[in-house]
Amino acid sequence: MPNLENLSDKELLDFLKKDHADAFEEIFNRHWSNLYSAAYKRIRNKETAEEIVQDLFTSIWFKRSTLEIEGSIAAYFSTAVRYRVLNHIYKETIRENHKESLMLVSNNSDTSTEDIILVNDLNRNIQKEISQLPEKCRSVFELSRKEHKSNREIAEFLGISEKTVENHLTKAIRRLRVGLADISRIASLLL
Repeated sequence: MPNLENLSDKELLDFLKKDHADAFEEIFNRHWSNLYSAAYKRIRNKETAEEIVQDLFTSIWFKRSTLEIEGSIAAYFSTAVRYRVLNHIYKETIRENHKESLMLVSNNSDTSTEDIILVNDLNRNIQKEISQLPEKCRSVFELSRKEHKSNREIAEFLGISEKTVENHLTKAIRRLRVGLADISRIASLLL
């Protein structure tokens, strides 16, 4: 194998497609710093910026054999990081809005012992229903709902199609809805 430092990005990509980890390492070393700087400039959080760039390179490694990049690899990486940053900001906005809604609800309601018991029972039953899902279906559901990953991210992570991810989520939600129907009726009567 030739000296990797002298190869162009396109040549390195060709070696990467042939499973050469050294080519991946050289691509990583060439582009990590610029991608991290771009992510950090938008997010202003060191750990999150590192995570976004690391997630991009993990995705590249898993898709290495089918990866097709037209034009500049640096531009492709830059665009990919930008989309991941926007996705992160979108998810954080949703989380913050959800937290604010919960705070408003909790400030406006009396948190009696019965309510706490009801919530704990509901959480236990939800976990029980989730644990009874088939393994792949449960993995998809937990990645989506607990780790807040998009369908595309889940598909890439598990090596399945986005349609399969959607099917697993539909199946999981349907099963949870049926399994928790009695509890939701009781909860609605009590609330």
